[in-house]
Amino acid sequence: MDEASFVSLAEAEWRRIEGALERCGLDLDLEPKADGVLEVGFADGSKVIINRHLAAREIWVAARSGGMHFSPDGDGRWIARRDGAELYAALSRVLGEQAGEAVTLVA
Repeated sequence: MDEASFVSLAEAEWRRIEGALERCGLDLDLEPKADGVLEVGFADGSKVIINRHLAAREIWVAARSGGMHFSPDGDGRWIARRDGAELYAALSRVLGEQAGEAVTLVA
């Protein structure tokens, strides 16, 4: 995938992620940063970092439980290279772990 196609795809996904986080019902501090980085802050001071990695053509997620790399699958989903997890299912899991309550993100 060329750079322009990836940027367009990732930016559209970014908007969906931000919307899903705003609607999820948790008290989160969303801090968009430069170059496609989103810091998601929790009441306990912990963070989940979501970023668009241009060189790898992936969306990366860093959480207390570890890091994950997601690639587009051609069907509109972003899938983790390591375990095949879908992006929103993985985000729901790590956000729930850090918030201490169940979370379901919907794009």
